[in-house]
Amino acid sequence: MATRKSARVVPLKGREKRRRERDLVACGKAVIDAEAAALECLALDSSFATAVEWILSCRGRVVVTGMGKPGFVAQKLSSTLSSTGTPSHYLHPAEAAHGDLGRVTEEDLVLALSNSGETEEILRLLPALHRIGARLVAFTRDRASPLARGSNLVVPLGRIEEACPMGLAPTASTAALLALCDALAMTVLKNRPFDRDAYALYHPGGKLGRGLMKVRDVMRAGDSNPLVEEDAPLARAVAVMTKTRDRPGACTVVDAGGRLVGVFTDGDLRRLVEKGRVPTRAPIREFMSTGPRTVRPDAEVADAARVLREARVDQVPVVDPEGRPVGLLDVQDLLAARVL
Repeated sequence: MATRKSARVVPLKGREKRRRERDLVACGKAVIDAEAAALECLALDSSFATAVEWILSCRGRVVVTGMGKPGFVAQKLSSTLSSTGTPSHYLHPAEAAHGDLGRVTEEDLVLALSNSGETEEILRLLPALHRIGARLVAFTRDRASPLARGSNLVVPLGRIEEACPMGLAPTASTAALLALCDALAMTVLKNRPFDRDAYALYHPGGKLGRGLMKVRDVMRAGDSNPLVEEDAPLARAVAVMTKTRDRPGACTVVDAGGRLVGVFTDGDLRRLVEKGRVPTRAPIREFMSTGPRTVRPDAEVADAARVLREARVDQVPVVDPEGRPVGLLDVQDLLAARVL
């Protein structure tokens, strides 16, 4: 049995060190060049288009399977499909042979990833998949392999030389397979109804998804939206700001028709106190800030955050097309939603 021996590393100096660094960088660059060449050799044909059409018309789920390194690519493909509007799950071929094939139905489409097309764990599933009635697409080296012959459709990778010095470890072939799967998923995405709102729906916990959330999802509305009419006394505005749930630190001022005319904030009140004058019975319109920046409820939260930063304010009114305040967005709401 071969044992792994740890070599004693001798620190290099001067010219030897620089030569060693050049050799290591050259080795890394050769790997990148080999993988780039593999991508350039990918030649998509009508089989790729058919695979896309089958995914778009699939009434069940897209089941992706692969073993070893292609298995990791399969998991990534399944995840990308799921997050962009195509229901999908990954099926481990070894576990599938021990009961997980029950996850596959005749309405599903199975994508099998294997560079050699000779992966034993996948080949073992073919008879059962045929009996279930699910269509099978093979992503493999050529159309002559056992996997290719047992599939309904073959998307060939072509023969790819690995970047491994021994020509054994999956490297260039894995890069090519990953690129092919990304091309497949993005082509499917471009040809199915799926927009930024849907993307945000499927990514509520990620920064990208949170940035695509709508203002209406995080704004303060209803009883949490502090409103006062412009004729209301200053004391009334302060009371509304204090009694509104979560104390937003501002209130929106409206005219008799309910349209936005200004905003009054804690900062405005503090400046009045510093001047030594707090005329509590005077109408709020004398102290409010006019012409405030606003956002719409269907605006993306990321855009609203930009408005707050540019205006250097902590609150921004949310108005409808007629200019009526329907909510208030506070910087604390963005912090709670983890947008900032």
